[in-house]
Amino acid sequence: MKKLRRKVGKYEIGRTIGEGTFAKVKFAQNTETGESVAMKVLDRNTIIKHKMVDQIKREISIMKLVRHPYVVRLHEVLASRTKIYIILEFITGGELFDKIIHHGRLSEAESRRYFQQLIDGVDYCHSKGVYHRDLKPENLLLDSEGNIKISDFGLSALPEQGVSILRTTCGTPNYVAPEVLSHKGYNGAVADVWSCGVILYVLLAGYLPFDELDLTTLYSKIEKAEFSCPPWFPVGAKSLIHRILDPNPETRITIEQIRNDEWFQRGHVPVSLLEYEDVNLDDVNAAFDDAEGQTANQQCDNEDMGPLMLNAFDLIILSQGLNLATMFDRGQDSVKYQTRFISQKPAKVVLSSMEVVAQSMGFKTHIRNYKMRVEGISANKTSYFSVILEIFEVAPTFYMVDIQKAAGDAGEYLKFYKNFCNNLEDIIWKPPHEASKSRISKTKSKRR
Repeated sequence: MKKLRRKVGKYEIGRTIGEGTFAKVKFAQNTETGESVAMKVLDRNTIIKHKMVDQIKREISIMKLVRHPYVVRLHEVLASRTKIYIILEFITGGELFDKIIHHGRLSEAESRRYFQQLIDGVDYCHSKGVYHRDLKPENLLLDSEGNIKISDFGLSALPEQGVSILRTTCGTPNYVAPEVLSHKGYNGAVADVWSCGVILYVLLAGYLPFDELDLTTLYSKIEKAEFSCPPWFPVGAKSLIHRILDPNPETRITIEQIRNDEWFQRGHVPVSLLEYEDVNLDDVNAAFDDAEGQTANQQCDNEDMGPLMLNAFDLIILSQGLNLATMFDRGQDSVKYQTRFISQKPAKVVLSSMEVVAQSMGFKTHIRNYKMRVEGISANKTSYFSVILEIFEVAPTFYMVDIQKAAGDAGEYLKFYKNFCNNLEDIIWKPPHEASKSRISKTKSKRR
């Protein structure tokens, strides 16, 4: 009997290759051409509930606009009544970030090649009026030939006609330009150049030029451009980095000047741009602007954006005596299924409490809706450490916090989890019998 495969349009859907809060990414194949693609599947109602329609439409529009060999290509957008399917170029080489983590600093030649490709791609984006605003190795993918593909345009800006100054503070702190942190407005192109300079430093050094656990100290060093280059840096690269990491945006080197730099030009082969068809956003608008979506959007306008609600299957997993979570670990870290807790405090209180505790432990935090990324250097100061925390609504008065390791050692993660939860005892809910045991043990310890 022939196995039935699910299809969306001309695409045959395969395995899940990635999963986030608002989307799943699946491997798919174009049945007409045989081309492999990545299919990002979004739930329409979830996007509407969290008021993310405009953000996602902007990201898709930008990716359609910037068709360049060093930018992840968006093929098309499809939609059903409940799902939106974003068809993207399938990238096989992973993140540049992973390469640096696993191999350490790169050679001068390799660093220069990646940097040349980055500048080519960013320059093209700027020529289309697109400013990325979150350039970092995690957002630079590598294709099968080892070429860079700029991705994740979720924080990108398309300024309105005649407006050149941006005012939104966004991006990852270590890579953000000082003028972005000053809240006084900034030029998106000039700020992107700074981030490119930090990336070049990371490629050659294997670590960040600005990296402090305390955010105040970090921002102070970025604003003054307090950094030093290690002795193995080539003289030409060192000079170029100092010209890029100029805290004054008015005197900072431009992309045109970077292109004319002697160290940059060595071995540079300008990429040939392909002739693309005119950009058409009809499929994007059709996917989002139907009457049903508009109605749902209007219903959500007066609602406070809250955490995602768990479905019945999720609740079964959480129930005592029928914890199925271990079925999904597949031999990964044994602590994975234990790293969640329940709270009866309001979701906003839980989120702010977690942020305060994480920062008091020396970590940096980044929050989007009810999802928080915690990152920093591991306790032994040898590696990068990152954790994702997300709040889900179980019932009107119960919230679950799911904690997952994004990067770093499993043992380091377990230590973090225990210390983190110990500092959150006031908001963590425990079943009555466990709570009474806890009170008894505390009483005994006081008596001793």
